[in-house]
Parts: sequence; C-alpha cells; structure tokens
Amino acid sequence: MGRAVASIISADPDLTYLGSFGRFDVKGEGLIDRVAALETADVILDFSTASAAAALAALCAKMGGPPLVIAATGFEPEQIAEIGEAAHQIPIVRSGNFSVGLNMLVGLVAQVARALPADTWDIEILEAHHRRKIDAPSGTALMLGEASARGRGVSLASVERRGRDGITGERPDGEIGFSVMRGGGIVGEHSVIFAAGDEVVKLSHSAIDRGMFARGAIVAAHWVRDRAPGEYDMHDVLGLSRKS
Repeated sequence: MGRAVASIISADPDLTYLGSFGRFDVKGEGLIDRVAALETADVILDFSTASAAAALAALCAKMGGPPLVIAATGFEPEQIAEIGEAAHQIPIVRSGNFSVGLNMLVGLVAQVARALPADTWDIEILEAHHRRKIDAPSGTALMLGEASARGRGVSLASVERRGRDGITGERPDGEIGFSVMRGGGIVGEHSVIFAAGDEVVKLSHSAIDRGMFARGAIVAAHWVRDRAPGEYDMHDVLGLSRKS
C-alpha cells in the first residue's frame, strides 16, 4: 500500500511526495527521518500497524501536527483510546477501508438492517483477503458489523459471533456473525447476507486493485489538511455524515 500511495502522489502535479518512514523500531534503506517528516509534511498517511499508528498519533499530537490519515486495522481498545486522545490536538481521519464504493455499502447496510426485523432476518458478514493479512475479522468487516448493529440500535459487542466450531446450538435472534477466509492474493471481498426463512438479500463489494484504497486515502488527506482537531472517518470525507 505504501508503494501504491507513493506512485499516485508522485504522478499528481498538485502533490509532493516527501518520502516514507517505518515503524518506530524499523530503519532501512530508502526511509527518511521520522521527525524531519513530521516537521515538514502537511499530512501523514499511515498504512502501518495498529500499534505503530497509535504511537504515531500520540507523537503527532505532542508535536502539534501534522494531521493524520490512518488506514491501519486490528486496533485494541486502548489503541483506539490513544488515537482518540491525540485527536483532541490534531485532525485525524481513521477508517477500516478507504474505498469510496465500500463506504457507500456501509450506509446501505445500516439502512437494510434498520428495515429488516432481527427476529426474522439473520445477518452474516463474509470476508476474504490475501494470505499475508494478519488481523481477522478485517477492519472493513467490522465496519460492516458496526453498521448492521447501528441499524438495529444495538452495540456490536452485544450481538457479534466471531466464528463457530463444534456443537454451537441454534442461532439466537439478532446475532451478527462473521466468517473469514485467508488465501492467495485476494485483494478484498466483503458480503453482508440478510437471511430470512424464505429469501436472502446479499450486499457485496469486491476490491479489484489496491490502488482504490490509495486514491481514497489521498482524497482523505486533501480533506483533513485544514480541519479542526477531531477524529473523522470516510463518511465525513465523502459528506455522508451529519457532522461533516
């Protein structure tokens, strides 16, 4: 993803690519100095890991900037809290997926979940990614789960089921399930299935090229540059949120 972002920025005459730096414990050929980058850049795009992104947010907040676009996933609650704290000092866009189409799908899922009763319609989220992805369910799948729960007026934590094995018993009403596949070079496949006793509705999104994530992140970078401190997401960037 870093190479995809760099390629798109370098081809845009309105943007200047300053360079890349690694996680706090990573140094290597082609990487620039972290502090120099933070002092010079207008925006930082982070496609690293949850722990590295949280640490970077804290450092940017301490330095008073620059704004951040965070595309890492797999966050623990304490890391989300750390980013939220940093957002009191700097603007941060954080999203589990920067695809424009996928973020449209999130809005549709919430609407459908709101309309279909939980006692007769089950929700199952299926996702598939390449074999090198380290977190599961994906950040995007969790976004879709949150949208489903939001549509039903409940918290995802109270109704989610992350996998099944053995004698599981009947599925309870209102459960939101996750099914995960890892293999090969799959860029990203997500489906939300609404299943009733006599019909099924499926909403899905397929990622064909990783460039779409990079382009979406760059759109977010343009948007966040002059924003007030706060934590935003792609719905804010695309004008789909009431607070945007």
